[in-house]
Amino acid sequence: MLRMWTALQSRFVADEEGASLVEYALLVALIAVVALIAIRFLGEEVSSEFNSVGSVVTP
Repeated sequence: MLRMWTALQSRFVADEEGASLVEYALLVALIAVVALIAIRFLGEEVSSEFNSVGSVVTP
């Protein structure tokens, strides 16, 4: 039983090098989703603020 456990453990420890690329891809995807949600909810408010500031600044 102990031999099987150490064999499984060494197998998973050796495979951790490729996990970093998958982790980076998941982080990039999560950041993109959060950015899209933020733009979706705040887009109209920010646009109206820019329009009001732009109308005041124009000579």
